[in-house]
Amino acid sequence: MGSPTFSPTPGWLDHHRHPSVPTLALPPGTVDAHCHVFGPGVVFPYAPERRYTPTDAGRDELFALRDHLGVTRNVVVQATCHGADNSAMVDAVRAAGTRARGVATVRPDVSAAELARLHDAGVRGVRFNFLKRLVDAAPADDLATIAAKIAPLGWHAVVYFEADSLDELEGVLGGLPVPLVVDHMGRPDVTRDVDGDYTHFLRFVDRHDVWVKVSCPERLSVTGPPALDGERDAYRDVVPFARRTVSEFGDRVLWGTDWPHPNLTDHMPDDGLLVDHIVHVAPTEQARQRLLVDNPMRLYWPEEAGS
Repeated sequence: MGSPTFSPTPGWLDHHRHPSVPTLALPPGTVDAHCHVFGPGVVFPYAPERRYTPTDAGRDELFALRDHLGVTRNVVVQATCHGADNSAMVDAVRAAGTRARGVATVRPDVSAAELARLHDAGVRGVRFNFLKRLVDAAPADDLATIAAKIAPLGWHAVVYFEADSLDELEGVLGGLPVPLVVDHMGRPDVTRDVDGDYTHFLRFVDRHDVWVKVSCPERLSVTGPPALDGERDAYRDVVPFARRTVSEFGDRVLWGTDWPHPNLTDHMPDDGLLVDHIVHVAPTEQARQRLLVDNPMRLYWPEEAGS
């Protein structure tokens, strides 16, 4: 039997092949706490039940981007196109040695032996995706079962949902016996007042000691990426939301590139510009140190962070 072949989803936007060099010098130890690997499909086949087929974006390209941007470590999050087969993610984490951790996707019947194997490989969390365009069924019924299994390992749950889903999810999410991390600020509507509906999300964060990724301005923005007159301050409409989150929850915010940026339809971001976006949402060196180094180290490498 020959090797599998995969054709990208029609209209798929490939990741930026030549990102710019950031003007922001990242602090030593910076962690990209949200990125992915895709395949390569001939080695790590994409899941039959996937909702999209990407172009390959493997570990070597991720590590090259890490070094280009001045990032020290990565947290590689399982992509939905690989389903619950964590092989590509685990391969990348193992190849990076102590410079990477992983977030897996597992099913409710996952065994203790499999969780132990993943832990030894560097996995420290599981992801639950509630976006209907990416998964066939919301995993709310599976949350408690899986959370109970990962709690003894000290793992956390990463959740991805739309802002209008929070009311129906809070009862489930707030009762989990593990720390909770929310992707991409809970996808706020950035056309609204930052002191309006988004306050509801921030109070949820406060009530349940939730961690928040101030990531993916390219997904949330309506104004878009153009940097005017040579300025590197794209995605301006997202800044008030991310800056408020960093200001109110400076010890529980994380940052990530979301490379290689799956399922974007209007533009593919320049990862160097995404790094320069950080200075607008975390304007002080102290805020950037916590966002980029101290917080992710405490969550993913506590043995090195001293807590």
